[in-house]
Amino acid sequence: MKDSLRRAFCLAVFLLVAACSKEPEPVDLAHTPRTYPANVKPGFINKVWEVSLSTGVAPGTLYAFLSDGTLVITSPNSKAAFGAWTYKNGKLTMIEEAQEYLTDILTLNHDELRLKSHNPGGSIEIVLVPARVASLPL
Repeated sequence: MKDSLRRAFCLAVFLLVAACSKEPEPVDLAHTPRTYPANVKPGFINKVWEVSLSTGVAPGTLYAFLSDGTLVITSPNSKAAFGAWTYKNGKLTMIEEAQEYLTDILTLNHDELRLKSHNPGGSIEIVLVPARVASLPL
């Protein structure tokens, strides 16, 4: 019961932060120069994303790419895992358990983040959508 409450609280905090933060302007990756001004941030940052379809990740898994480079991944059946991410020169790298995965951004807009992660066992595609807002317990 304690773990369930802790998970619910963590998810509520993430959703609250996502709802209260100013939404960054999306970046047109195809027409963006290879160097980025410090004030330009891709539109996937500081949002909670939910896996809707994937070749290797369970639907319902949540991803949050926090602006400090922290990657938070959690699902209804697991505790939150923390990793890191970088976005340099138009290239996204996700870091989980000290393993770096080059990741292609196939689609990025307000309604969808489609990724192709190049893992050692092969590439996986992940379609993420803005996370559904869960109601808080009374």
